[in-house]
Amino acid sequence: MTEFDPRALALVRRLQGAGHRAALVGGCVRDALLGLAPHDYDCACSALPEEVMAICAPFPVHPTGLRHGTVTVVWDGLPVEVTTFRREGAYTDHRRPDRVDFTQSLEEDLARRDFTVNAMAWEGDTLVDRFGGQSDLVRQVIRCVGQPERRFQEDALRIVRALRFSAQLDFSISPDTADALLSALPLLSHVAQERITGELIRLLQGPGAGRVLLDYPQAAARLLPELAPAMGFDQRNPHHIFDVYTHSVRTMEGVSPTPVLRLAALLHDVGKPDTFTLDQDGVGHFYGHQERSAAIALETLTRLRVDHATRDGAVRLIGLHSLPLTPTPRVVRRWLRRLGEGPFFQLLELQRADRAACAPAPAAEEDSLAQVEAMARDILAQAPCLTLKDLAVNGRDALAAGLEGPAIGAALNALLEQVAEGELVNDRAVLLPLLAQSPQPPRE
Repeated sequence: MTEFDPRALALVRRLQGAGHRAALVGGCVRDALLGLAPHDYDCACSALPEEVMAICAPFPVHPTGLRHGTVTVVWDGLPVEVTTFRREGAYTDHRRPDRVDFTQSLEEDLARRDFTVNAMAWEGDTLVDRFGGQSDLVRQVIRCVGQPERRFQEDALRIVRALRFSAQLDFSISPDTADALLSALPLLSHVAQERITGELIRLLQGPGAGRVLLDYPQAAARLLPELAPAMGFDQRNPHHIFDVYTHSVRTMEGVSPTPVLRLAALLHDVGKPDTFTLDQDGVGHFYGHQERSAAIALETLTRLRVDHATRDGAVRLIGLHSLPLTPTPRVVRRWLRRLGEGPFFQLLELQRADRAACAPAPAAEEDSLAQVEAMARDILAQAPCLTLKDLAVNGRDALAAGLEGPAIGAALNALLEQVAEGELVNDRAVLLPLLAQSPQPPRE
């Protein structure tokens, strides 16, 4: 078991010393029992928010959720959410309790929580575990506290949270919880898209993400309906051993767990069902599926309200995932310049995972990607000119050469393209005369 942050324990002792019952609860207890360093801390106590604020007054205290009994205490630089023990009324909107009642019982507070692995508390030196959370950690199972149907009816976001914890911890979901989860999927219409997307992104980054998506395709289709046509879609092509959906999930498993790469991999072939054709030999083809996949992905990620940088990065990778990258300096330099170092290597990673999720490829194809990567790293080690700021001439030189407006950027980018691909030397004496020869803007 990992030790708790001493600052969090000091806060608990401060509340206990003032005559209140207090304990660390939730994810920090779960993570510590798993031997992981908790990434945030929650404390539950019998003190009312106003009492917590007075007891912890020497430290900054922020009233982050007074309606639900929560304040955030920044104890010597460590933020800890402190919430009064509570019981909850009905959830008529399937998201938030209509009423919250404070209580003096830690056990009542734990009983309202979502899953057993999150319903444990560390009080003093004692683990409080009324619902078998520690046993479920050992068995590696996600199980609802109490009746799973009731838990999901109360808060529909718990549906996605169950899948996310299964992927994040790489745990299975208990059969009764899984059955209730699938039955409750329509309730997700009551949950704000931003909340669903936040949980979905964390799900996709988990080590068990592929297993969850393959075990619960009904849930995947509810969260990402754009994937539904790919499920069971036979590619009818000797290069593929999986249907489109399984291939996409396997590709996703093969890339780093970053939002851009996981989303790009999962959606990279989402346009295949729309572009499927059979040739005279009965072999399936998907001409133009990259562009169609990118267009669908843009709509999907916009609907999900994914941040623009992640959305645009994923869409760009999808549109280029079939780009033929030959191991020649000119090609590698060109795409390093056009994409930038980070996206270039992301594209290589996506292509490698894409190939690995197909029928076994010839060794030459694998060697080709390895050669491209090695060549790119060699080029970068030479500090090449890949951006305008690296170019030996600049906008002032273009102005001095008589260029104006858009002609300046066009001329500089044309020179950069030739320098980046090794056709010109990045030397001021070489580039200035060429800049002067660039097309001049029309005079009015």
